[in-house]
Amino acid sequence: MSIEAKQRSNFQYFHAIQTRWMDNDAYGHVNNVIYYSWFDTVVNQFLIINGALNISVSPTIGLVIETQCNYLASVSFPDTITAGVCVSKLGNSSVRYELGIFRNDEDFASAQGHFVHVYVDRESRRPAPIPVETRHLLQTIQSK
Repeated sequence: MSIEAKQRSNFQYFHAIQTRWMDNDAYGHVNNVIYYSWFDTVVNQFLIINGALNISVSPTIGLVIETQCNYLASVSFPDTITAGVCVSKLGNSSVRYELGIFRNDEDFASAQGHFVHVYVDRESRRPAPIPVETRHLLQTIQSK
């Protein structure tokens, strides 16, 4: 199965992340679990800096219910990566993010995938509508 690497132009928001020595595994490249951390970082950084998420008190929070990643090319310390994100599906209480990991200045993703947030009430953990302000923010990075 051949997967075509996405380009930076497929994404709407970007966040630069410096790899760390400890990210490399015994095989000399970044361990797969780190990619999921980068996915989580770019999405939550976007939500936090834009005022859509206060991790301590927001009454509605997004929980990850699904995640997936395809690894297309190696990344290793001391590379700098850029994580790109866009929204591919925006439902009543869920959002699907598409993500790309770009090594240094490369235009094609070294890894790409998705994850899905389901918004829930912080206390009851029952599904809740995505808050209006959050929905408007997510629409700004919705894929075209």
